[in-house]
Amino acid sequence: MTRAVLNFRFTLRRVLYAGVLLVLSLTAAASDALTPAERTLLKAFGPWPGSVSDDPSNRYSGNDAAIAFGKTLFFDPRISRDSNLSCATCHQAERSFTDGLPRPTGTRVLDRNTIALANFRHTRWFGWAGRTDTLWGQSIHPIVSPLEMGMTAELFVERLKENADLARGYEALFDTPPDFSDPQAALVNSAKALAAYQETITTPRTAFDDFRDAVVANDQDAEKIYPPSARRGLKLFLGRANCAACHFGPTLTNNEFANIGRSHFIDGGRVDEGRFGGLELLKASPYTRAGPYSDEAEQTASKAPANFVMNNHATWGQFRVPSLRDVANTSPYMHDGSLESLDDVVDYYNEPDMERIHTAGVQLVRPLKLTDAEKKDLVTFLKTLSDN
Repeated sequence: MTRAVLNFRFTLRRVLYAGVLLVLSLTAAASDALTPAERTLLKAFGPWPGSVSDDPSNRYSGNDAAIAFGKTLFFDPRISRDSNLSCATCHQAERSFTDGLPRPTGTRVLDRNTIALANFRHTRWFGWAGRTDTLWGQSIHPIVSPLEMGMTAELFVERLKENADLARGYEALFDTPPDFSDPQAALVNSAKALAAYQETITTPRTAFDDFRDAVVANDQDAEKIYPPSARRGLKLFLGRANCAACHFGPTLTNNEFANIGRSHFIDGGRVDEGRFGGLELLKASPYTRAGPYSDEAEQTASKAPANFVMNNHATWGQFRVPSLRDVANTSPYMHDGSLESLDDVVDYYNEPDMERIHTAGVQLVRPLKLTDAEKKDLVTFLKTLSDN
């Protein structure tokens, strides 16, 4: 065989090898490129932060003095029975307003995981089971729960009156001292200040927001900054994994409830009814948009979703669809804190417990059958929804 033939074959191999590499690189590039439909869908996930308005059920929403007094109350353990728990005990700012525990401890270990306090001006139901439709109503519950801070309205007023700084702050905001003649009013007023402060807690922009804005602006140079693995994970999120069916829009949640097959048994014996029990509490609560303590006009309050939602067997075992904003910083996950990491969450959705799932509508949760590489891409995407 002549040297010329050998050189020709060697050159041909190099050309073929280069061609294979080119095909592989083009295939890889195509796998993380968004389709026109995906690019259009992505517009609905922003902008962030979005515009918000004051809460019509809370006359102190957006009030600077109320925000300041609410912040004082939030970090003050004196509003608990034994003066040992504040709101910030479970909602720690350095942990994205969670506590990092599967389930927090009040006067005993509680049944549900601590929900991150953020972006509440975009929320219409509060708590894992939606027991109220007002943030100030939700703020009252842990204060008076015997399992959490253990207060009564009367004891709450007593604490306000016996501590000069709290009494001054209350009177300066509400133009009246805390009064034993109407302890409920003092409790509700203080809860509305707490809510005014919590409304200011928002999650920051993320790498995902930058990418979404770049897609909307068709800024291809800015788009390239977003990691290819995250783009592949986003495509799964929007497509085959079907995560966007529930985690949609700027807040990455539909603000509703779902049964995804997680256990509703607590410590092996007791049962957590989920949304079924939450709706019963909602119907009985005076702290709703249409309740006697609401500041909302009757005409608009009468149109609140709480007036129309119906309870039935399908709500049993449903829990809130949480926002995925800042999700990498708010572990552990699920209503009972039973999944430690985002890898665990993706593993669960990849092979959910289908025997536990019951639904009256379209069944959204099904085995995903993702490969290990696809699961890794999905987790990479989820991490871009958080600020590091």
